[in-house]
Amino acid sequence: MAILVVMSIPNLHPDITFEKLGPSQSECDFAFEAKRAAMGPHILKAWEWDEKFQRDVHNRNYEAKPFYAIRIEDARVGTLSFQPLEDYIRFGEFYLRPSVQGRGTGTKILTHCLTMAESMRLPTRLEYLHWNPVASLYARHGFKEIGRSDTHIFMERPTSRPR
Repeated sequence: MAILVVMSIPNLHPDITFEKLGPSQSECDFAFEAKRAAMGPHILKAWEWDEKFQRDVHNRNYEAKPFYAIRIEDARVGTLSFQPLEDYIRFGEFYLRPSVQGRGTGTKILTHCLTMAESMRLPTRLEYLHWNPVASLYARHGFKEIGRSDTHIFMERPTSRPR
């Protein structure tokens, strides 16, 4: 059985902060818009954007996982989910607006989260769409494929520190 832990993510100085998103519809909508901006082009490579389907998937994920807004200075630029479970960290819902992609921001944030996972002595797991170019980012950070579906690659990065 999974143990749900919601925690604070420390700020990444000098200008990146993480704000736990609440249950309000406006917070859920912000997270959905971040997903649409970041993932829409990748989803359109295989499917048409089905608003109802995408919203339903997002709403289920939003209820099941802790979401955090990523801020650079005063602007919300994306989201992530960082969820310690009993045996691993579940990392996901990592969406950055196109205006901040390709500038090293994703690398900084992922490195920050992996450092937290290391301090907890837990491996980190994630998944992404086959055709999403984020694969190279994850491979550079030590993630290895542990499974796949018709649409997703499942990866894990082991901890270097034994429990």
